[in-house]
Amino acid sequence: MIGIFGGTFDPVHYGHLRSAIEVADVLNLRQVKLIPCSNPAHRTPPVAGGNMRLEMLTMAVQGQANLNVDDREISRPGISYMVDTLKSLKQEYPHEALLLMLGSDSFKYLESWHCWQQLFDFAHVAVITRPGFEIGRLNTFLAERLVHNNTELTKHPAGKLCFQPVTQLSISATAIRQMLSAGKSARFLLPDTVLDYIKQKALYL
Repeated sequence: MIGIFGGTFDPVHYGHLRSAIEVADVLNLRQVKLIPCSNPAHRTPPVAGGNMRLEMLTMAVQGQANLNVDDREISRPGISYMVDTLKSLKQEYPHEALLLMLGSDSFKYLESWHCWQQLFDFAHVAVITRPGFEIGRLNTFLAERLVHNNTELTKHPAGKLCFQPVTQLSISATAIRQMLSAGKSARFLLPDTVLDYIKQKALYL
């Protein structure tokens, strides 16, 4: 099974990377594709350009064999819709299950996503949560797809929903950008190679 982890990654930080590694370990994923969004539909455009965010991601995952950077959304014109990304991945990996990884904040707005129900035609969805997170009430569509035992994911090619607790690091890209803009240190919140790149390119000032 291949994990799909999207986002602006503006910049990538240890919260992203730790979540990806833990979900890969717990769910026995063959790899996780980190896919930076080019033109998000539901948020302001990223500050750093697409190629810069790709370069930072590539630096961040160096030496981590099961984390890979995928540039298909950066290369694709127009608004970045996850349903289009999953469709293209399924064409590329027709015989392998896909797992879309979402943060709990993103999951709250899932029903506003473009063709959101079609996501389940191409992939399972794993919501990354803090330990002790309470699922709350789900609509009928989602409730019918919820599994409480993650082994159920391996029995179906797509279409299931699970909630996966991970070690939550209270790090946000927004806070990092604000720190850097204010001239404060962001050391130990993201890889040194990425921080050095940000300084070299004078990003987020």
